[in-house]
Amino acid sequence: MTDFTHPAAPSSLEETGLSVDFLIGLAAKIMKYNGVMAISQLADAIHLPRVIVRALAEEMVRLQLIEARGLALQSEMRSDLRFALSDRGEVWAAEVLAVSQYVGPAPVPLEAFVAQVEAQSISAETIHQSRLEQALSHLVLPAGLTERLGPAVNSAASVLLYGEAGNGKTSIAEALATTFSDTILFPHAFMVRNEIIQVFDDTVHIVVSEDQGEAVDRRWVRCRRPIITAGGELTLGKLDLIFEAHARFYEAPMHIKALGGMFLIDDFGRQKEHPMAFINRWIGPLERGFDILTLHTGKKFVVPFDLLLVFSTNMRMTDITDSAGLRRIFFKIHVPSPTRAEYLEIFRRACVRRAVPYVPEVVEDFYDKTYPAQGLVTSGAHPGFLLKHVSAASSYLGQPVRLTRELLDLAWQNVISDVKDAPSKTPLRRD
Repeated sequence: MTDFTHPAAPSSLEETGLSVDFLIGLAAKIMKYNGVMAISQLADAIHLPRVIVRALAEEMVRLQLIEARGLALQSEMRSDLRFALSDRGEVWAAEVLAVSQYVGPAPVPLEAFVAQVEAQSISAETIHQSRLEQALSHLVLPAGLTERLGPAVNSAASVLLYGEAGNGKTSIAEALATTFSDTILFPHAFMVRNEIIQVFDDTVHIVVSEDQGEAVDRRWVRCRRPIITAGGELTLGKLDLIFEAHARFYEAPMHIKALGGMFLIDDFGRQKEHPMAFINRWIGPLERGFDILTLHTGKKFVVPFDLLLVFSTNMRMTDITDSAGLRRIFFKIHVPSPTRAEYLEIFRRACVRRAVPYVPEVVEDFYDKTYPAQGLVTSGAHPGFLLKHVSAASSYLGQPVRLTRELLDLAWQNVISDVKDAPSKTPLRRD
């Protein structure tokens, strides 16, 4: 495990990489929303050291944008002088709010963001066999699959997991994500061409610890390598910068929030646009190692494309794209339907999780007279579904939950429509 070095705190206004005018505008907006503020409070809001905020306040006093309102009650320290916007400062704040309503931690320059992403590349972390096997140990997988997944998770490239529905593709992808243990740093936002792009998202970024103190740059947040999942709701538009027209600043697209981690496109092929459109969108970044984003002004800039890109699909590969498109995806891994032995083990583990006594002869008889006898394809999801139905039926009957052929047959009636409607014609795998 590596905890990548937290950038050091800037020691001067120049070292922030931001213009004094921008910082004055940001401070004015923060004070407009918060009223009278001490230097320490403004420093906490803007995420810059007090020495810098004090220098900023002195410049704002010189420009007659703020007025001193005495010392904060809790301290007699000079750093806790309180200030409020002057009439001139109120006008200034209104003007900068009309340009951008971003009010939050100071951004970092684009160059600093790019340098940090490159320094904490996902390729810097090696996932060894023992760690991968441990991460997948709760899943029942066919022989040889783990050996194929190992190189894929270490590739920092693209992976396609394909196979019938319910066989654990998403569970495998989520397990792969748990193998990463490094902690990396994300900025709250970065700035490019005077535009702000908000990156840190507390709904997807898991904060490991808040690096406190004046020695570190608090514009950065220490997080686990991100794991971001998108499903059928994903559109091509969500892979571009999201410009908030009213607020007049940007939100980073999903794959930028996933930099240094994993971006899983689940249920691939069920999106509004054709799958080939997404593959075409990724061809350039996958091959070049960087992506090109466009501001609403038409100006473009480059960011690293450093992540593990995982596609998961229930569709046939021929329905997703042509051979040329498939060649663009580095690893293509089939996740097959379980064999009889694998199915029985999945069922046994499901019983253990639900504290339901496992009855081998009942489950074996059910399997033999259901799947092979009717030519149906197995699914690793069926045991869990069946047990939920058995539990519900037992509650209805007012009896302890137990496996019987009668209850399994009843539960099967709620599953069989999905099996009959399944598009796959893959034959059963034998032990």
